[in-house]
Amino acid sequence: MKILLVIHYEFNRNAGAAGVTWQLGQAYQQLGHEVYYYSFDDLPKELPNIVKRIVFPEFVAYHIWKLTKEQKIDVVDASTGDTWLWSKLLSSRSKHPPLIVARDHGLEYIEHLEFLEDVKLGKRPMSWQYPLYRGSIRLWEEATSLYYADLVLLLNRNAQKYAIAQLGVKPEKTRLIINGIPESFLNLPLEPTSIAEEAEIRIAQIGTYIPRKGIQYSVPALNRILNRYPQVKIGFFGTKCRECQDPAQVYADFDPAVRDRVKVIPYYRHKDLPNLLQGYHIKLFPSTSEAFGMALVEAMACGLAPITTATPGPLEIISNGYDGLVIPPRDDVAIEEALNQLICDRPYLKWLRRNARATAQNYSWDRIARQTLIYYQEALSRLNK
Repeated sequence: MKILLVIHYEFNRNAGAAGVTWQLGQAYQQLGHEVYYYSFDDLPKELPNIVKRIVFPEFVAYHIWKLTKEQKIDVVDASTGDTWLWSKLLSSRSKHPPLIVARDHGLEYIEHLEFLEDVKLGKRPMSWQYPLYRGSIRLWEEATSLYYADLVLLLNRNAQKYAIAQLGVKPEKTRLIINGIPESFLNLPLEPTSIAEEAEIRIAQIGTYIPRKGIQYSVPALNRILNRYPQVKIGFFGTKCRECQDPAQVYADFDPAVRDRVKVIPYYRHKDLPNLLQGYHIKLFPSTSEAFGMALVEAMACGLAPITTATPGPLEIISNGYDGLVIPPRDDVAIEEALNQLICDRPYLKWLRRNARATAQNYSWDRIARQTLIYYQEALSRLNK
């Protein structure tokens, strides 16, 4: 099978959706399939990122058109919003149109609703540019690509329900999927947990330092925890983003008396994460909106007990009280209480860590790729009837 994977980001293999796309493509290739990629990296380099985002669907449509002329492509698996132009206007003109798959990396409609909630609560500002594209045209593009796709792959039941009820996607076209972790993250040794109250506890928060990742709720809680427990340390991994270029921005959010127990690593290579998390015990995941939670599963595989907000993605992964703690979103007191519980109850922390590591073993890319290929075949058979 010839598969084109499309992603509306720069093709950084160490980052989020682009990294997922790369890992999935590698798994397909190992199973004997031909894989091609198309991303922002294939657009003219002189274009600003905002322009790339706006014109990307047009470039994707042209690229698919070229491929259907030059060779047969069986499947185009694209992030939502990328294939609306091809599916709505051009596919009917092709003699051999490929299967069009809309892949959820986090529905922008749902992120939009969560963003509006934060704006309402005064936690995030809304720029004047947002309603001009991200809050309007982009949402229409996503809805159109989902509606016209032959197969819609969604990361959680909440997204599936929303796509069907609010965007008119036919239920029979939808399938639930998960993301995976590299083989090198599986079956890692579980480091011991000291049950001594005075023993050091390390908390990791992985992800960009942005409001959607819940920093406005986690930082106040962490300040209080660090002031209360001198044996606790916190590490932030992968903080670098447009809003936070300098680690000093993170340190500035913490009380001067505890900053020496805060560690900030702005950027890391994905393969290095298990080594970076050695000596850490708790994974804090306070996102206000999360479709899946790749960093959550990866930290669990490294033996960290997760504390996560009750957002749609993590709710598909964590069984509250068994392999992690689930708390309400946008609640710094709940974060503090959960951290306090695990810091003070070391046997329970040890038990959660062991169970979290066991749960993470189910997220092999090979298994996920095989299941997704079955979904492709089912959709192709449905189209060819």
